[in-house]
Amino acid sequence: EVQLVESGGGLVQAGGSLRLSCAASGRLLADYTIAWFRQAPGKGREGVSCISSRVGLPHYVDSVKGRFTIPADNAKNTVYLQMNSLKPEDTAVYYCAASRGVAYYCSDYVLSEYDDWGQGTQVTVSS
Repeated sequence: EVQLVESGGGLVQAGGSLRLSCAASGRLLADYTIAWFRQAPGKGREGVSCISSRVGLPHYVDSVKGRFTIPADNAKNTVYLQMNSLKPEDTAVYYCAASRGVAYYCSDYVLSEYDDWGQGTQVTVSS
């Protein structure tokens, strides 16, 4: 089991940037596939970006491609979600999640395949 703590959310104007952090303890994040999900009010939780433990290549859903990146700092055991050119439709609670079972391709964003979740951090983008 890995414990995940997100931080970095807040209120930002459209076009602005935020960097979310997902700090892990208990295990090395490099051994897990890590994904960022988000949940907007009244909607289901959806995948945003992920990086698999075996392949190491990031994946982004179409709605954030070219605007978001998922860098990692292994020395800090932390994965980030760098969000640029934010839009009001990016408003949501953002969660990071870790999976041991998803090793190669993480682009399906199946919630049940992620074992450990952070508490979430709110991102609000004003127009």
